[in-house]
Amino acid sequence: MDNWITNVMEQFGYIGILLLILIENIFPPIPSEIILTFGGFMTTTTRLTVLGVVAVSTLGSVLGAVILYWIGYKLSASRLKQLVEKWGHLLRLTTADVDKANNWFHSHGIWTVFFCRFVPLVRSLISLPAGTSRMNFGLFLLLTTFGTLIWNAVLVYIGVILGDSWDRIYQYMDVYSTVSYVLLGTAGAAAVFWFYRKKSGT
Repeated sequence: MDNWITNVMEQFGYIGILLLILIENIFPPIPSEIILTFGGFMTTTTRLTVLGVVAVSTLGSVLGAVILYWIGYKLSASRLKQLVEKWGHLLRLTTADVDKANNWFHSHGIWTVFFCRFVPLVRSLISLPAGTSRMNFGLFLLLTTFGTLIWNAVLVYIGVILGDSWDRIYQYMDVYSTVSYVLLGTAGAAAVFWFYRKKSGT
Protein backbone atom coordinates (compact mmCIF):
# COMPACT_ATOMS: atom_id res chain seq x y z
CA MET A 1 0.00 0.00 0.00
CA ASP A 2 2.85 2.40 0.81
CA ASN A 3 4.17 2.28 -2.76
CA TRP A 4 0.69 2.77 -4.21
CA ILE A 5 0.16 5.86 -2.05
CA THR A 6 3.46 7.46 -2.97
CA ASN A 7 2.96 6.65 -6.67
CA VAL A 8 -0.42 8.38 -6.69
CA MET A 9 1.06 11.45 -5.03
CA GLU A 10 4.00 11.61 -7.42
CA GLN A 11 1.73 11.24 -10.46
CA PHE A 12 -1.16 13.54 -9.49
CA GLY A 13 0.41 16.03 -7.06
CA TYR A 14 -2.06 18.21 -5.14
CA ILE A 15 -5.11 16.39 -6.54
CA GLY A 16 -3.62 13.05 -5.53
CA ILE A 17 -2.95 14.29 -1.99
CA LEU A 18 -6.47 15.70 -1.64
CA LEU A 19 -8.12 12.49 -2.84
CA LEU A 20 -5.90 10.23 -0.71
CA ILE A 21 -6.59 12.24 2.44
CA LEU A 22 -10.31 12.30 1.64
CA ILE A 23 -10.28 8.51 1.27
CA GLU A 24 -8.15 8.16 4.42
CA ASN A 25 -10.81 9.92 6.47
CA ILE A 26 -13.56 7.66 5.18
CA PHE A 27 -11.43 4.49 5.19
CA PRO A 28 -9.22 4.93 8.30
CA PRO A 29 -6.82 2.01 7.60
CA ILE A 30 -5.10 4.15 4.95
CA PRO A 31 -2.30 5.87 6.95
CA SER A 32 -2.32 9.67 6.77
CA GLU A 33 1.15 9.65 8.33
CA ILE A 34 2.60 8.34 5.07
CA ILE A 35 0.58 10.69 2.87
CA LEU A 36 1.43 13.83 4.82
CA THR A 37 5.10 13.19 5.55
CA PHE A 38 5.77 12.13 1.96
CA GLY A 39 3.88 15.22 0.84
CA GLY A 40 6.23 17.28 3.00
CA PHE A 41 9.24 15.56 1.44
CA MET A 42 7.87 16.23 -2.05
CA THR A 43 7.97 19.98 -1.37
CA THR A 44 11.77 19.68 -1.28
CA THR A 45 12.05 17.91 -4.65
CA THR A 46 9.09 19.17 -6.72
CA ARG A 47 7.13 22.37 -7.33
CA LEU A 48 4.71 21.50 -4.54
CA THR A 49 4.78 23.96 -1.63
CA VAL A 50 4.31 23.36 2.09
CA LEU A 51 1.36 25.76 2.16
CA GLY A 52 -0.23 24.01 -0.83
CA VAL A 53 0.17 20.52 0.64
CA VAL A 54 -1.22 21.62 4.01
CA ALA A 55 -4.15 23.38 2.32
CA VAL A 56 -5.24 20.51 0.05
CA SER A 57 -4.72 17.87 2.73
CA THR A 58 -6.80 19.89 5.19
CA LEU A 59 -9.53 20.31 2.59
CA GLY A 60 -9.51 16.56 1.94
CA SER A 61 -9.67 15.80 5.67
CA VAL A 62 -12.56 18.19 6.27
CA LEU A 63 -14.53 16.85 3.29
CA GLY A 64 -14.06 13.29 4.59
CA ALA A 65 -15.12 14.33 8.09
CA VAL A 66 -18.23 16.05 6.73
CA ILE A 67 -19.22 12.91 4.81
CA LEU A 68 -18.92 10.83 7.98
CA TYR A 69 -20.80 13.48 9.98
CA TRP A 70 -23.77 13.28 7.60
CA ILE A 71 -23.67 9.49 7.59
CA GLY A 72 -23.91 9.63 11.37
CA TYR A 73 -26.63 12.29 11.12
CA LYS A 74 -28.77 10.10 8.89
CA LEU A 75 -28.24 6.83 10.80
CA SER A 76 -28.95 5.85 14.37
CA ALA A 77 -26.09 4.49 16.49
CA SER A 78 -27.62 1.00 16.44
CA ARG A 79 -28.05 1.04 12.64
CA LEU A 80 -24.47 2.23 12.22
CA LYS A 81 -23.18 -0.64 14.34
CA GLN A 82 -25.21 -3.11 12.29
CA LEU A 83 -23.57 -1.85 9.11
CA VAL A 84 -20.10 -2.01 10.63
CA GLU A 85 -20.79 -5.50 11.92
CA LYS A 86 -21.75 -6.60 8.41
CA TRP A 87 -19.26 -4.69 6.26
CA GLY A 88 -16.64 -3.37 8.68
CA HIS A 89 -14.21 -6.21 7.94
CA LEU A 90 -13.65 -4.71 4.50
CA LEU A 91 -12.21 -1.61 6.17
CA ARG A 92 -10.70 -3.41 9.15
CA LEU A 93 -13.24 -1.73 11.43
CA THR A 94 -15.15 -3.35 14.27
CA THR A 95 -18.15 -2.38 16.35
CA ALA A 96 -15.67 -1.92 19.21
CA ASP A 97 -14.06 0.91 17.21
CA VAL A 98 -17.45 2.58 16.81
CA ASP A 99 -18.22 2.10 20.51
CA LYS A 100 -14.87 3.64 21.40
CA ALA A 101 -15.60 6.76 19.36
CA ASN A 102 -19.16 6.99 20.74
CA ASN A 103 -18.04 6.60 24.36
CA TRP A 104 -15.24 9.12 23.91
CA PHE A 105 -17.61 11.68 22.40
CA HIS A 106 -20.41 11.27 24.93
CA SER A 107 -18.02 11.15 27.89
CA HIS A 108 -15.96 14.20 27.02
CA GLY A 109 -18.25 16.35 24.89
CA ILE A 110 -17.86 18.31 21.69
CA TRP A 111 -14.18 19.16 22.26
CA THR A 112 -13.33 15.57 21.37
CA VAL A 113 -13.99 16.58 17.75
CA PHE A 114 -10.93 18.82 18.03
CA PHE A 115 -8.63 16.74 20.23
CA CYS A 116 -9.38 13.42 18.55
CA ARG A 117 -7.95 14.76 15.28
CA PHE A 118 -4.58 13.87 16.83
CA VAL A 119 -5.52 10.27 17.67
CA PRO A 120 -5.10 7.51 15.03
CA LEU A 121 -8.32 5.91 13.74
CA VAL A 122 -10.53 7.79 16.22
CA ARG A 123 -9.83 11.06 14.38
CA SER A 124 -11.97 9.75 11.53
CA LEU A 125 -14.61 7.86 13.50
CA ILE A 126 -15.31 10.73 15.92
CA SER A 127 -17.30 12.41 13.14
CA LEU A 128 -19.93 9.65 13.30
CA PRO A 129 -21.14 10.20 16.90
CA ALA A 130 -20.95 13.95 16.28
CA GLY A 131 -23.48 13.47 13.50
CA THR A 132 -25.57 10.92 15.38
CA SER A 133 -25.91 13.30 18.34
CA ARG A 134 -26.89 16.18 15.99
CA MET A 135 -23.93 18.34 17.05
CA ASN A 136 -24.16 21.87 15.63
CA PHE A 137 -22.67 21.55 12.15
CA GLY A 138 -20.95 24.95 12.14
CA LEU A 139 -19.18 24.17 15.41
CA PHE A 140 -18.28 20.69 14.15
CA LEU A 141 -16.79 22.19 11.00
CA LEU A 142 -14.80 24.78 12.97
CA LEU A 143 -13.30 22.31 15.46
CA THR A 144 -12.59 19.74 12.76
CA THR A 145 -10.85 22.28 10.53
CA PHE A 146 -8.59 23.66 13.26
CA GLY A 147 -7.68 20.25 14.64
CA THR A 148 -7.00 18.90 11.16
CA LEU A 149 -4.96 21.94 10.15
CA ILE A 150 -2.63 21.54 13.14
CA TRP A 151 -2.18 17.79 12.63
CA ASN A 152 -1.54 18.09 8.90
CA ALA A 153 0.86 21.02 9.25
CA VAL A 154 2.95 19.18 11.84
CA LEU A 155 3.27 16.02 9.76
CA VAL A 156 4.00 17.90 6.52
CA TYR A 157 6.70 19.90 8.27
CA ILE A 158 8.19 16.70 9.70
CA GLY A 159 8.37 15.35 6.16
CA VAL A 160 10.25 18.48 5.10
CA ILE A 161 12.73 18.10 7.96
CA LEU A 162 13.32 14.38 7.46
CA GLY A 163 13.88 14.71 3.71
CA ASP A 164 14.92 11.41 2.14
CA SER A 165 14.39 9.70 5.50
CA TRP A 166 10.69 10.68 5.61
CA ASP A 167 9.66 7.01 5.93
CA ARG A 168 11.09 6.89 9.47
CA ILE A 169 8.02 8.75 10.69
CA TYR A 170 5.91 5.70 9.92
CA GLN A 171 7.92 3.68 12.43
CA TYR A 172 7.49 6.40 15.03
CA MET A 173 3.77 6.60 14.30
CA ASP A 174 3.39 2.89 15.06
CA VAL A 175 4.68 3.59 18.55
CA TYR A 176 2.54 6.73 18.81
CA SER A 177 -0.56 4.79 17.73
CA THR A 178 0.02 2.11 20.36
CA VAL A 179 0.51 4.68 23.13
CA SER A 180 -2.57 6.61 21.96
CA TYR A 181 -4.76 3.53 22.07
CA VAL A 182 -3.53 2.65 25.56
CA LEU A 183 -4.25 6.17 26.81
CA LEU A 184 -7.62 6.18 25.05
CA GLY A 185 -8.58 2.86 26.62
CA THR A 186 -7.47 4.03 30.06
CA ALA A 187 -9.44 7.27 29.76
CA GLY A 188 -12.50 5.35 28.57
CA ALA A 189 -12.30 2.94 31.51
CA ALA A 190 -11.91 5.87 33.91
CA ALA A 191 -14.96 7.58 32.41
CA VAL A 192 -17.06 4.42 32.79
CA PHE A 193 -15.89 3.99 36.40
CA TRP A 194 -16.71 7.64 37.19
CA PHE A 195 -20.16 7.32 35.60
CA TYR A 196 -21.17 4.24 37.57
CA ARG A 197 -19.73 5.63 40.77
CA LYS A 198 -21.73 8.82 40.33
CA LYS A 199 -24.84 6.85 39.43
CA SER A 200 -24.55 4.72 42.56
CA GLY A 201 -24.04 7.84 44.66
CA THR A 202 -20.77 6.67 46.24
